[in-house]
Amino acid sequence: MVEDNIILNDQYNQKIESDLLAHLKSGKKKGNWFIFILIGIILIGMYAYYRQLHYGLIVTAMRDYTSWGVYIANFVFFVAISLVGSLFSSILKLSKVPWSTPLTRISEIIAIGAIICAIVIIIVDMGRPDRFIYVLIHGRIQSPIIWDVIIITTYLTISILLLYLSLIPDLAICRDKLTDVAAWKKWFYRVGAINWQGTPRQFKILHRITYTLAVIVIPVAFAIHTVTSWLFSTTWRPGWDSTNLGPYFVSGALMAGAAVIIVAMFFIRSTYNLKEYLNEKLFSYMGKLLVLLSLIYLYFNINEYLGPAFKMVGVEGEHIIELFFGSYAPMYWIVQVFGLILPIVVLVFAWGRKPLPMLIVSILVLLGAWVKRYLIVIPSLQHPYLPIQDVDDSYLHYIPTWEEWSITLASFAWCLLIITFLIRLLPVIPIWEMKKGNEAKLIKP
Repeated sequence: MVEDNIILNDQYNQKIESDLLAHLKSGKKKGNWFIFILIGIILIGMYAYYRQLHYGLIVTAMRDYTSWGVYIANFVFFVAISLVGSLFSSILKLSKVPWSTPLTRISEIIAIGAIICAIVIIIVDMGRPDRFIYVLIHGRIQSPIIWDVIIITTYLTISILLLYLSLIPDLAICRDKLTDVAAWKKWFYRVGAINWQGTPRQFKILHRITYTLAVIVIPVAFAIHTVTSWLFSTTWRPGWDSTNLGPYFVSGALMAGAAVIIVAMFFIRSTYNLKEYLNEKLFSYMGKLLVLLSLIYLYFNINEYLGPAFKMVGVEGEHIIELFFGSYAPMYWIVQVFGLILPIVVLVFAWGRKPLPMLIVSILVLLGAWVKRYLIVIPSLQHPYLPIQDVDDSYLHYIPTWEEWSITLASFAWCLLIITFLIRLLPVIPIWEMKKGNEAKLIKP
């Protein structure tokens, strides 16, 4: 009986290797058209950025009133979706949730792509990227911007280490099994595997290090979005002067992060024929998790607006009226209905947790999350406590220019390009962890 189970186990382990290495083998790659589209968007964005560098930030719609525009909204969005990557994989690893194994590497790859683009977009927003070095040389610990630089750099470093360490056994499998790939890939797998032999001692060291990093990354991940919220809450602006922003930002980031993992699951599942591993049961689990996170974020949304709406005092009242009934009302209510309430209503039903409905719902959540960050940034800046008089009309309104939209779209294209490159280069589902989970199911005598 045990011998039969061992044979079946070995056969299934070989199947796991074959299935999860298939997209890394030589041959025509799927989705090259997608790469070309991303590169085209990036080239347009690079031209727009050249114009911004040449002429200055005057090519944008940012003025004294709206000194933060669509770039900062984009920055907060990228930080949000990066949060769930390492945090998601770490919490589920530490809690030993078995169904999460196929998602850990996907989430870690998304985290790295998003945080890199968050760093890039904040440098774009500076206008003079050559002066970024002054932030490091002359930074003051009193400034939340320095906290952001420190915590983002730390989070990126830990995220890269978490991804790489979990990859070492799989890179060794690629080194041994993928003999017909390009020479540079063979070199990459050989060097990346660092002479991994899969001995019990090596696994013990790997588990110890990854466990330590998984524990460390949790407070760092929470800190990255909390510190980002402090950039707002330490500024005296309507809508920002609130102690609620820390947990509000974190809960919104968890919701957006779960949605982006679901979108990635859907396309990876269909593109690389991994329906057996990213199955409907996994989608159902993620759907239930997204409902929970949506309910938490809904609570903080109510908490965020209930106090100012009840008091309706001064500029805070003007800001609330502008959001609820003014020029930003259509955006605000579309976000609340389609990006927050509708996902909860759909996902509580079993049919709503099927792959296609979940893809649609998750895209709505992500669109709502981006627009929400736009609404956090722009309307607040256009209702200052100390307004200025006799200025050009462009100071009083903010409509992003084509340069801003081009650079914004290019940042998304860069993020998708990084994620696509890593997925094409690496096993997107942890092979050694899947095999370990399969061995744990072996029937004991």
